[in-house]
Amino acid sequence: MARYLGPKHKLSRRIGKCIWGKPNSPAAKRPYPSGQHGPNLRRKLSVYGTQLLEKQKLRMYYGALMEKQMRRIFDKARRLGGNTGTNLMMLLESRLDCVVWRMGFAPTIFAARQLVTHCHILVDGEKVNIPSFQVKAGMTVAVRPKSRKIPMIMEGAEHPPVQIPEYLDRAPKAFEGKMTATPNAATIPYQVDTNSIIGFYSR
Repeated sequence: MARYLGPKHKLSRRIGKCIWGKPNSPAAKRPYPSGQHGPNLRRKLSVYGTQLLEKQKLRMYYGALMEKQMRRIFDKARRLGGNTGTNLMMLLESRLDCVVWRMGFAPTIFAARQLVTHCHILVDGEKVNIPSFQVKAGMTVAVRPKSRKIPMIMEGAEHPPVQIPEYLDRAPKAFEGKMTATPNAATIPYQVDTNSIIGFYSR
């Protein structure tokens, strides 16, 4: 599956802030797009521009997903019935790379994806190397025993870089955790204007 391989800070500057909350991001000092005209851009966004920006923020936050991936996830969220925006966020938060990140085993979503693709992660005791694998309530996600001495994983188990959301349960210093409930609008840490994203894809 294709993935974004370019500079991550460039994505943050494009939207004017670091969406991952990194205080040392270049976007904190230069909250405008790259290039000689970046600081002087003062355009007022149209409705379409606002919708596009919200969609791009969501794509970037969850690991700079390709547009084809994002469209597929949105179509699945719409087919599930109920609130499409809530379904969309639930599907994104339930991706294995996101769950590994939320549990604290990796400092960034990009590092979490690498752990998954390099076969360091087990789901219910079975090796899974697909970042988009959907973790369901009741499933256990663990670091493979042979991988638990990797410094990044050891540091994450000892001191999680992010607060673990309430739909995930992981004991302190443990190398495994469980999804105890389905993520919903009230428990997902990242908030975004899903109405704008629905409007963008409904054109």
